[in-house]
Amino acid sequence: MITKSLTPVIIAEHADFVVLEKPAGLLVHKAESSPDEKTLVDWLLKKYPEVKKVGDDREIRPGIVHRLDREASGLMVVARTQAMFEHLKTQFQEHTIDKEYFAIVYGKMNREFGEINLPISRTSQGGRMAAHSIGFEEANEARTEYFVEKKFTTVTLLRIVIHTGRTHQIRVHMFALQHPLVGDSLYPVQKFGPTKPGKSFVAPPRLCLHSTKLGFTDLSGARQDFTSPLPEDLKNYLKNFKSV
Repeated sequence: MITKSLTPVIIAEHADFVVLEKPAGLLVHKAESSPDEKTLVDWLLKKYPEVKKVGDDREIRPGIVHRLDREASGLMVVARTQAMFEHLKTQFQEHTIDKEYFAIVYGKMNREFGEINLPISRTSQGGRMAAHSIGFEEANEARTEYFVEKKFTTVTLLRIVIHTGRTHQIRVHMFALQHPLVGDSLYPVQKFGPTKPGKSFVAPPRLCLHSTKLGFTDLSGARQDFTSPLPEDLKNYLKNFKSV
C-alpha cells in the first residue's frame, strides 16, 4: 500500500493521458534492488487499469514514457492509450517535449545563465553516470541549460531546462560543473569549504530536484502545458540560508 504522503496528485486527466505530480520518495517502477517496494506503477494499475495494455515494456513500465528519480518530485505524463504512448515517445526522441526543473545546488554560481553540452555515459560504479569531454564517442549527447533564480550564502536555486533526457542528466551535469545538487548521495559534494554538510550546513530533506514545467502536444495537435511550483519542503529548506 502506498502511504498518503507518497500518493501522486492528479494534475490533469484525459482519455489518452494523465498528468500527475510525483512525490519525492516514490519509485516510478520496480527495480531489482527493491522488488517489493510499492511504486507509481502499482498506483497507476489500480487507478487506471487500462495502462497495463500500454507501452514497450508492459510488465515493468506500463504507460511510462519517462521517469523521475525516486527522491525527485514533480510533473510526469503517463499514456493511457498506445497511440498516445507512441506519440509521446516520438516527442521525447525528437526532443520537442518542454521540461523544466528547479534544483538547489551547492555554492554560488558565477554566471546567471549557462549551458552544459558534455556527453554522458554509464559507468560500472553502482548505477552512476559520468560526463565526458565533447567528442567522446562512447557517450550520448546531452544538453542542459541553467538559469539562476535566487542566490543564497552557500547554495543557489536554479531553473534548469533539459533538451535531452539522459539518465541523471541534471545531477551529472551539475556535478561536472562542481555545483552538485544538494541532497544527492550518488553524486555528493566533496570539497566545498563552508558549503560542506556539517555543523555549518543544514541537512536537506531529500534530493533538491523538482520537475516544475512539462509541455507536449496531444493526439489532436493541441499544446498541453503544465506547471508545478517549488514544493513546501524545498521552500522551507531555503529559509535556512540568507539570500544574497
